Amino acid sequence: MKSIILNTDAKMPILGLGTWNAPKDKVGLAVKQALLDFGYSHIDCAHVYENEKEVGQVFHEVFSTGQRTREEIFVTSKLWNYDHAKEDVVNACKQTLVDLQLNYLDLYLMHFGVASPHGMGIEPLDANGVLITAKVSIRETWEAMQKLVGMGLVKAIGVSNFTVPMLVDLLTYAEIIPAMNQIELHPYNQQTKLVEFCKQQNIAVTAYSPLGSQAEMNNGKLALLEDEKINEIAAAHGKTPSQILLRWGIQRETVVIPKSTTLEHIKENNEVFDFILSDDELLKISSLERGLRYVDPYEWWKIPYFG
Repeated sequence: MKSIILNTDAKMPILGLGTWNAPKDKVGLAVKQALLDFGYSHIDCAHVYENEKEVGQVFHEVFSTGQRTREEIFVTSKLWNYDHAKEDVVNACKQTLVDLQLNYLDLYLMHFGVASPHGMGIEPLDANGVLITAKVSIRETWEAMQKLVGMGLVKAIGVSNFTVPMLVDLLTYAEIIPAMNQIELHPYNQQTKLVEFCKQQNIAVTAYSPLGSQAEMNNGKLALLEDEKINEIAAAHGKTPSQILLRWGIQRETVVIPKSTTLEHIKENNEVFDFILSDDELLKISSLERGLRYVDPYEWWKIPYFG
């Protein structure tokens, strides 16, 4: 299985290249190599990653020269917290399109279910180090995002980092059901009940940080890629730990978007369609659940976003 079908009937490649924390001077080459040399057809972006202009330069080069067509590539971007007010949503989307040098997005996600004031920076904090929030409801933001579809700016809309209570509330008024919920998923944070709920509601799921977190970013948390069971399974298949983790996500029918700017890893991450994890191996991986989040907003917002 190399793609999933969204509730819009659009086909979305199940493997994409993530661009979070990809440096501006490296992200362009990574995207170019992924598209032209390694067969990727899905790029995951976001305004807050502050590298969409560099990605856009590559899109322009690749599409204008006909090396790949725009229609072949699935592009996701995300609305940041300070653009949640209804008067800001359209302009934010249009700015992302300008930066990415595109006429439309295949998928546009609300990055987090929390709003911050417009014009106070990416993550404004008060004197106590707590995120300053704005009085903008998820409903206001979602209703504004729905209009983007009618305007032809986006093919589909969805959410990211949404919990079940957030989704339950959104579904009470949404005229367009979210096509996607992008959440942190890996064997140490499997979120099985949330994944099951999304599937029940016909909301697809994307796994970000599917390989855990790089050592320099994980604040001393366990390194998933060094897990003994993962490495044992990798050895049995003649694969790398990264490939096992991605294959696990794919066999859960979740989209996986590993970020890399290392050409060897970009190639390696796409070589996950020639083997299958057995039921026994899947059981071993399911036993690794720790509820461990590498991405926890409490660490920088002091808001217990996930409880």
